[in-house]
Amino acid sequence: MINHNVLKSVFSGLIFLVLIGCSGSNSDQKQEAVIEMDAMEELILYVGTYTRKEAHVDGKAEGIYVYRMNPETGALTYSSTSTPVVNPSYIVVNPSRHYLYAVTETGGEGPEVSGAVSAFAIDTVTSALTLINQVSSEGDWPCYISIDYADKFAFVANYGGSIAMFPLAVDGSIEAATAVIEHKGQGPTTRQEGPHAHMIIPGFDNEQVYAVDLGADKVFVYAIDDEEQTLVPTELSVDLPAGAGPRHLALHPKQKTAYVINELNGTIEAFQIVDSGMLEKFQTISTLPDGMDVKADCADIQIHPNGNYLYASNRAEQNNIAIYAISPEDGSLKLLGHQSTFGKGPRSFVIDPSGSFLVVANQDSDNVFTFKIDESTGLLEDNPAETLIPTPVCLKFL
Repeated sequence: MINHNVLKSVFSGLIFLVLIGCSGSNSDQKQEAVIEMDAMEELILYVGTYTRKEAHVDGKAEGIYVYRMNPETGALTYSSTSTPVVNPSYIVVNPSRHYLYAVTETGGEGPEVSGAVSAFAIDTVTSALTLINQVSSEGDWPCYISIDYADKFAFVANYGGSIAMFPLAVDGSIEAATAVIEHKGQGPTTRQEGPHAHMIIPGFDNEQVYAVDLGADKVFVYAIDDEEQTLVPTELSVDLPAGAGPRHLALHPKQKTAYVINELNGTIEAFQIVDSGMLEKFQTISTLPDGMDVKADCADIQIHPNGNYLYASNRAEQNNIAIYAISPEDGSLKLLGHQSTFGKGPRSFVIDPSGSFLVVANQDSDNVFTFKIDESTGLLEDNPAETLIPTPVCLKFL
């Protein structure tokens, strides 16, 4: 059987050689031709899912799904499914794009059982996933995983109230946690009876991590100690309004600003990041239309690669994406409008590297929609392509 992926790679390579070998051609034109050719390559999209029924979700999937995306139309085509793993809800691809890491979102099953973290090898031809190994997440219900820019460590947020740090081996395997920190704190709502770590990501300089805790109404800031392979508490942690329920944080690609989406009170808070990594708040804005007083149940927040627009998802009764313009002068937000996600529970969404498409995972209606982005306005075109995927949670491009 002919392997079309191999033929495609060989053909692309021949075109590249012909282009650089043409005499008398303008070098800029040759470079543009190569870039245009590369832009036509299919994109690989990985979909993290729930595979079993839990208290908050009726998981129906079989693992992590691999899809190919047409770069012109945004249409998704199924490619493969990973080695079976339970509830690989949140995923991340490492900087070298050779490995993918996923949490196993489980917990509450006894003192000896917690969540887990799995490492997968990415096939260089098919982009299929093969399980390498799995270790304990050192806490219940791990719901987020990220990797530092140096590709040395993975960081995990356990919704049960802790964060953990894991060294990454040369062969892609993930080692046992070298640091585990239990958060403290609680908020005034029934969802905040104790700490609930919901996200952890490295800062711009890779010297600290920001850990967003929904239960404690706080963004904890920890220094990364490479030599000791641990996280060190700092005095930079930031308190958010009582009952806000901070969930995720997005870093601006060009400005030293950060944006925190609050799940419980339906707001986004904008922060300037000073040299020490400290967050200084300068704006609070609603994710709902002016005057609307309903439950927002916010989930994800992403910034367009060009840095001009910010997007945030509302679930509950709204099931939409809030769209904002970002001021190039001071990073402040201006609400532009809302776009229905045509499904229920937009848990996560992702923008492709070119900034042409926004893909949203509707966890509770078992579908994914691909929206074309109007880069001149930031708005989403109201004719998305639908893909049926069982209980999709997290979307990541290779």
